[in-house]
Amino acid sequence: MSADATVWRIKGMPLAPATGRGPLDGLRVAVKDMFAVTGFAVGGGNPAWLAEALPAAEDAPAVARLRAAGASVQGIVHTDELAYSLSGSNTHYGAPPNPAAPDRVTGGSSSGPASSVATGHADIGLGTDTGGSIRVPASCCGLYGLRPTHGAVPTEGVLPLAPSFDTVGWITRDAATLALVGEVLLPDGPRTPPRRLLALGGTADAAGRWGVPVRPVTLSTWDDPDPLLLAFRQVQAAEAWRAHGKWIAAHPRALGADVEGRFRFGATVDAATEAAARAQLAVWRAELLELLGDDTWLVLPAGGPGHPRESSLADRDAWRRETLRCAVPASAYGLPSVSVPTGVTPPAGIAVVAPPGFDKALLKMVA
Repeated sequence: MSADATVWRIKGMPLAPATGRGPLDGLRVAVKDMFAVTGFAVGGGNPAWLAEALPAAEDAPAVARLRAAGASVQGIVHTDELAYSLSGSNTHYGAPPNPAAPDRVTGGSSSGPASSVATGHADIGLGTDTGGSIRVPASCCGLYGLRPTHGAVPTEGVLPLAPSFDTVGWITRDAATLALVGEVLLPDGPRTPPRRLLALGGTADAAGRWGVPVRPVTLSTWDDPDPLLLAFRQVQAAEAWRAHGKWIAAHPRALGADVEGRFRFGATVDAATEAAARAQLAVWRAELLELLGDDTWLVLPAGGPGHPRESSLADRDAWRRETLRCAVPASAYGLPSVSVPTGVTPPAGIAVVAPPGFDKALLKMVA
């Protein structure tokens, strides 16, 4: 059977074998088309970008670590263009299947990693998360997904979007595999689970599964998320334009109109506006970390279910806002967050957010 062209850019048997033995022996990895894989160009989900890219001389560190631990790279999978979307629908390559909700999108931008894991063609989906791009597709497809503490996993060899928020994350079908990958990619850190959970957005009942006290809370940035979303958007877009604006200006209409519009917004963000947005994000981060602590973590919706494949622009925009409301806090504040399936249909997970550096404790609790 040929590989699904909406999922795989290129697939092998495997594409890149394991280079060592270890805890990931026999596991198959689908690599988002943002990572360097030796001998293959990074396409970033865009044919024009791919046409100009050169083959990578070496693996990105995250890819190299997985292969050294016994995993093989099955192939390179599609992403939303340059990872700047949340739907998982690429104007050039289409929308990959979501077997948990066939009439809905997978979510993105790590759409290929999520779909390949959900369909059973990979055990690990290696992706990136800047504004929710691991947690959202994991939630929409009924999977587990981790966005680590910002900077915990090297981003070298990964096509950037907004470096202040870019992280390397992964998606799996079960919590045990999610944690196993963490043992390979994450630095050492605390492993003690929390003694209490604070629940946002009606997640208190679902959070009860972990057997620790749960207290519903509310936050001003949850009740009125627009100021947070705007500040995040201003910083993200300004960085994205610095990273890729020259190429976009030289390739008008090479990107889908919605993605190009997000990049071009970054050209309108001046230095003073960006600095003010960064300062405000720092204030909100400090406020949240004062509420949390080593023994108190936050639970909120992970985003999802995915929007119907046939949706109006207005409906997609409304979905995007509500999804970002769930995903942006961890992204904006550099915090580790894991998306956990809840068993509802269509899938919509919950997310647990921990203090920085508590990645392995987070995985231990979930597993």
